[in-house]
Amino acid sequence: MEGPTEDSLCGKWRNGCRLDRDRLKDIFSCRLLKTIAMGQVLSLLICGTAGSCQYLADAGVETPMLQSFLNYALLLLTYTPTLCIHRGDTNILKILRTKWWKYLVMGLADVEANYMVVKAYQFTTLTSIQLLDCFVIPVLMVLSWIFLKTRYRPLHFVAVMVCLLGVGAMVGADIVAGRDQGSTSDVVLGDGLVLLSSVLYAVSNLCQEHTVKNLSRVEFLGMMGLFGTLISGAQLAALEINAVKAIKWDLYIFMLFAVYALCMYALYSFMPVVVRLTSATAVNLSLLTADLFSLFCGLFLFSYKFSVLYIVSFIIITVGFIMFNAVPTLSAVPDGADPQVADAVSDPAADRLLAAGGDTQRTRSVVMFTTL
Repeated sequence: MEGPTEDSLCGKWRNGCRLDRDRLKDIFSCRLLKTIAMGQVLSLLICGTAGSCQYLADAGVETPMLQSFLNYALLLLTYTPTLCIHRGDTNILKILRTKWWKYLVMGLADVEANYMVVKAYQFTTLTSIQLLDCFVIPVLMVLSWIFLKTRYRPLHFVAVMVCLLGVGAMVGADIVAGRDQGSTSDVVLGDGLVLLSSVLYAVSNLCQEHTVKNLSRVEFLGMMGLFGTLISGAQLAALEINAVKAIKWDLYIFMLFAVYALCMYALYSFMPVVVRLTSATAVNLSLLTADLFSLFCGLFLFSYKFSVLYIVSFIIITVGFIMFNAVPTLSAVPDGADPQVADAVSDPAADRLLAAGGDTQRTRSVVMFTTL
């Protein structure tokens, strides 16, 4: 009697292990690994912008609008001309006639978000900025719920909390290491600027997700370059003319501006690719590691003090990011919608998961944000 029983138990155990391996293989798919890798590339690009900004600040150059203007100008020169040669609805004249004000709002939100978060460093502490900057994630989730009809599962909220826990560990590491916290001249104003910039970033990212998934990446970048250049150029002329005139140009300063502009240009060009593969919320979760990459670079470039909490926070954020992307999000399907339509568009952030019975389950997604 013991023989058949043992064989039965061993068979169940082998089947269970095989099922678990199949589930893990399906969760840790090539798409998820690609998403993780591309998210870290974005974080490295942000690290490049942060490092060049730090060197510019050390050289006495504080021109955030000029730096943003250079990035938008590069987008204008490379992507906007492509829209000029397109025909039909993707031609720039047709876009401007029908959707100019929508891209104006998107460009204004993006420009002002970049400007406000840089200005906040003059008034509040680094810790406040690192913590409050995460406010973009819940705001973006709420906006996605309302406009993109994205429906999150409980695990997604847990994953976000795990990522924010990692940010908390990073801030704790800063405090333990005694890192310079910057200015405290007007903490209330600085914190308010960070929160407002987070809301504006969420609006810009929401528009980006809709545009790249329903229209095209080139249209998004071309219109962002056009309106971003106009808005940042006007603000540059109004606020930073004297600061630009005071810059003592040499090869070193020129190279720092070039590194910043090229990193930002690469970030803006590459980010829509990742957003299309995942979602704007997932991308912002992956960008939480950008501060850590900056800190790791600072260990060598700016003599920051190392803390093991930096490694812990990186691991926690990465685990939260994997959790968020491993489980599909759902989108609300309008009443009376054709089931084939619901199946036709699947959420790029979702990979297939094996259900308990071994069947493959695919996320159903219908993008309903038709107002943009």
